[in-house]
Amino acid sequence: MFTGIVAGLAEVSDIKKVDQLWQLTLSLPDEACGNFKTGASIAVNGTCLTIVEWTDRQVVFDVMMETLRLTNLNTLCIGKQVNVERAARFGDEIGGHLLSGHIYDQADIIAIDQPENNRIITLKTDPQWMPYILSKGFVALDGASLTVNEVCSNHFKVYLIPETCRVTTLGFKKVGDKVNMEIDSQTQAIVETVHRVLESRNSS
Repeated sequence: MFTGIVAGLAEVSDIKKVDQLWQLTLSLPDEACGNFKTGASIAVNGTCLTIVEWTDRQVVFDVMMETLRLTNLNTLCIGKQVNVERAARFGDEIGGHLLSGHIYDQADIIAIDQPENNRIITLKTDPQWMPYILSKGFVALDGASLTVNEVCSNHFKVYLIPETCRVTTLGFKKVGDKVNMEIDSQTQAIVETVHRVLESRNSS
């Protein structure tokens, strides 16, 4: 379980590619180091990955073909930076919202506006996910918990403060980039429950 509060930026230090599997090595920032264990989870661009090897400052993950297909981890190369978050522990403050680290879609960045001290990113996702993206609700983009500011029929916008731009990859994303998206599970449960109730009433 994660909270969407990105600990910092990690750098890809090595990628070994074998048939339908990548072995990904990251060099972690100070904020994300310490107390590593084989089998522990770290969110990488919002994707829950399992540690298979580690040293004082580096961790290694096996990234399977389904994860490569569904996420933007398949675009990584040596030297590229990613958002990382350690798994939440009982008693930790939940500063964002609860996340599973399971990616629903890759959202396309279709516009970026930069008024003073702000960064507004407009994104487009598969229409099947739009019912769960609500104004003032939550969405996780590359693992960062964000408030949805505007929703239109086929796209939505998030507004980023300077601190979010500083500590995450969202500060240097460009139009045309894809970001991993996880919708809020509570919103999904409520929307689907209401939908089922209305369908049941209409069919009775």
